[in-house]
Amino acid sequence: MEAIKKFVIIGPESTGKSTLCAQLALHFGTNWVREYAREYLEKNGTEYEFDNLLSIAKGQIDLENSAMLQTKNSSSNKIFIDTDMYVMKVWCEYVFHKCHNWILNQIAERHYDGYLLCNVDLPWVKDELREYPDVETRNKLYHFYKDILVNQSVPWIDISGTYDERTNKAIEFVNQI
Repeated sequence: MEAIKKFVIIGPESTGKSTLCAQLALHFGTNWVREYAREYLEKNGTEYEFDNLLSIAKGQIDLENSAMLQTKNSSSNKIFIDTDMYVMKVWCEYVFHKCHNWILNQIAERHYDGYLLCNVDLPWVKDELREYPDVETRNKLYHFYKDILVNQSVPWIDISGTYDERTNKAIEFVNQI
């Protein structure tokens, strides 16, 4: 069996990451890893400290590792991941102006096959966990992610447009990898 290809969907909040993950998993008949931060904040509340972000990062890695085991026992050779340690790094640095070494070490140690960066061209959708509805902050965060991806070696694509256009671009990108 060929190695599992891991694709990470990243970007600012309310850019369709979870929707895209679910659509890609359905299209390719595989698993996807949900964003652990949502589960954590729903359980523990939206007030958080710097050390809570380390707990969230570890929970995200645990979900990813569990999904990888499930995928290895299936016929699929792809997995889609909603959020990775780059997202945790941006979150830590944006809110607290520093990042946990553990998160940085995970960035250095983990391998992915492709990144899909969700652009901010979708309308912001309010929910109790989202923090940044203003266009300026969303654009700033998008450019933080883009800068990270430009300066690393894993293939990546900017995902923009309608939900259907995003899905079609993402499928084409995944098929190329």
